[in-house]
Amino acid sequence: MNKIRVATTWLDGCSGCHMSILDMDERLLELADRVEVVYSPLVDRKEFPEEVDLALVEGAVSSEDDLQKIRTIRERAKVLVALGDCAVMANIPAMRNPFGIEAVLDRAYLEHTAIKNQIPSTGGPEIPDLLPCARPIHEAVPVDVFVPGCPPSADVIYYVLTELLEGRVPDVTEQTRFGA
Repeated sequence: MNKIRVATTWLDGCSGCHMSILDMDERLLELADRVEVVYSPLVDRKEFPEEVDLALVEGAVSSEDDLQKIRTIRERAKVLVALGDCAVMANIPAMRNPFGIEAVLDRAYLEHTAIKNQIPSTGGPEIPDLLPCARPIHEAVPVDVFVPGCPPSADVIYYVLTELLEGRVPDVTEQTRFGA
């Protein structure tokens, strides 16, 4: 039996959705019989693979780096799952939107620092170029499955994965809601 090639990643978020993935505990062993994790923050692979069956992405699209990542993921993944409120509606990362990039950088690097009061150069490894606003994934690329929650529970993620593995589109409307 061929295993389903699964990738997970995060954009601008807290990694809480990945913690929920780990909270599946022994169910991860059950899933390991059916999936091959080909890319993840939990796996030491630098490049997103060419062919992925299922990509789980958490976090909002907040920078040029995020935008390039999600476009590459969408190009290479058969099914894209927006995992968690940040991916589905930009959630916490979008709290910066009313203030503008300059005000956000000033607040982070100048207003409340005691040493090295300077904004690091953007567009590089320290700080990628920020987009004018943080946006949910579906505003950048088409999304196949939306899984709200902050973070979604391990039970919900397990349900979504097993439904997708069985070739069904999961309906999470009765299992989760935004912010829960």
